[in-house]
Amino acid sequence: MRPRLVATDLDGTLLHTDGTVTERTRAVLGELDALGVPVVFTTGRPIRWMETLWADVGGHGLAICSNGGIVYDVAQREVQTFWPVPRVTGLEIAQVLRDAIPGTTFALEHTEGWVSEPHFPRHPDDVVERPEGELFDVYRDDVVKILAVHRELPAEEFWARVEELVGHLATTTWSSTFALVEISAAGVTKATTLATLAADLGIGPDEVIAFGDMPNDLPLLEWAGTSYAMANAHPTVLELADHVAPPNDEDGVAVVLTELFELRSLG
Repeated sequence: MRPRLVATDLDGTLLHTDGTVTERTRAVLGELDALGVPVVFTTGRPIRWMETLWADVGGHGLAICSNGGIVYDVAQREVQTFWPVPRVTGLEIAQVLRDAIPGTTFALEHTEGWVSEPHFPRHPDDVVERPEGELFDVYRDDVVKILAVHRELPAEEFWARVEELVGHLATTTWSSTFALVEISAAGVTKATTLATLAADLGIGPDEVIAFGDMPNDLPLLEWAGTSYAMANAHPTVLELADHVAPPNDEDGVAVVLTELFELRSLG
């Protein structure tokens, strides 16, 4: 039975390492659209990092951003639904981590952008000045993800310590090569949000094929009836997934979908 829905991560999965979408991948997405097979992009990226991609990955339908925190209506360019981290919980998380892991700094992703503490590091993809302030003053009711960074600890050590300290308060994960932990509301993952979308379409997990490469994709791959880790994926992802796709820089998602749906886009 062919899948009725495709869910794919972007960075390290659908996109090449340089962040681009190839003509081959665009052609495959177009053919699936013509077949009426929805492709849901399930990414840790905030909305502001998606604007340059909508034309390439399809300017319609829905996308799951911020690790499941936001469902974004691409055609209308607006947030359809979001799952916030309550203010009291977010501030408690920050205080616990500050006390236990000195040197941790924070930023907040919300539905209209983001804000950070003064010493939070700048990402090269962020070319617009971001607001800064003390967390207590800038915390909003629509915060969907807390970003916690440590400049000295190894990435996996930091992730493990954050999970141990605040995992009972929220969902923690990571998808970077440095010590950045992404914290969502308790129980919110790419999988939970996709499950809601799929149910609205009358589609069950056994009818979904999913692709991913990093630990924040693990719940998604575990939920989907058919799961693919990219050949370049983190070891935990390779261990969990049902199958392995060619690397992202070899259009692995397009290769698998072309064969599975017998598409024309083999070139």
